[in-house]
Amino acid sequence: MIVLGGLMGEAFAEQACDTSRYPLSSPTERFSDNGDGTVTDDVAQLMWMRCSAGQTWSGGTCVGEAALYDWQGAQDLAAAMNASGARFFNDWRVPNLSELAMIAERQCESPRINLAIFPETPSSVFWTNSLRPGEGFETFAYALSFGPEGVQHTAKNERHALRLVRTAP
Repeated sequence: MIVLGGLMGEAFAEQACDTSRYPLSSPTERFSDNGDGTVTDDVAQLMWMRCSAGQTWSGGTCVGEAALYDWQGAQDLAAAMNASGARFFNDWRVPNLSELAMIAERQCESPRINLAIFPETPSSVFWTNSLRPGEGFETFAYALSFGPEGVQHTAKNERHALRLVRTAP
């Protein structure tokens, strides 16, 4: 199904989830809403920003556009947020590949994430902190798309979206 979004009439595919064969991999019940634009994954004991970097939590949803960063810029954003104390803690970080994959919703597409927990997430590629191993790959890191592409290794100078995480107390 196609829905029209925005004033400019851009066409976006509506999220579709198929739970006929398998249950959701990141069900809403797994997360506790902290009431401040973050959620805690009670299974993985990780606290996530509900919005992509560049978006703002407002009125129970994420508003604005997800910003794009190169890999170092993503690391720098986490460090700057920690230094400022703007989000209540000083240990926010770029997630590793395993952590980010835990919030991917494999039963859904456009985007592959639980939109009740992470609203307005684009079907885009998001950075991880996981580096591409091997000689000659020093300038690559892993990223995960919440679109159809899945896991990929990309050059660190490419620009992708970002969602920050911290270990829950």
